[in-house]
Amino acid sequence: MRSVSTKLGRVLRRRGDDEGSVAIEAAIVVPPLIMFVCLAIAGGRLVTSGAKIDAAAEDAAREASIHRTAASAQSAAQAAAAESLDDQGIACTSSSVTIDTSGLSVPIGQVGTVTVTVNCTVNLSDLLLPGVPGSKSLTSTATSVVDAFRSRAS
Repeated sequence: MRSVSTKLGRVLRRRGDDEGSVAIEAAIVVPPLIMFVCLAIAGGRLVTSGAKIDAAAEDAAREASIHRTAASAQSAAQAAAAESLDDQGIACTSSSVTIDTSGLSVPIGQVGTVTVTVNCTVNLSDLLLPGVPGSKSLTSTATSVVDAFRSRAS
């Protein structure tokens, strides 16, 4: 019996020697874990912002495709893209909307398309975390079909 009690006493004494090891393990493991979570959040916000730019391009292309003249399609697409970006909370430091309205001039009975490209430069401090330097340019292109049997402007 005595040998069992001395072995138990040694085991209990050894456990007392491990004080502080959990704090050291936490100090080693927690910072990389926090960095990984922050990178995952940043990646998610980048993907979400890209989807919002896609939606703005789709809105602008659809708006341009329902107009009869290239001039009205251009201004409508510009306004639709700006409104969509504003509604979705995207603050562009610089933006451009490029519209290809050649599909509006095809003869009646033929299918034409209108293509819109939206380019938006966003500050990373707005996109990721406050204080992050730099900016990211997000670009998306969308195409919308022009009704083949709709009258066209002469």
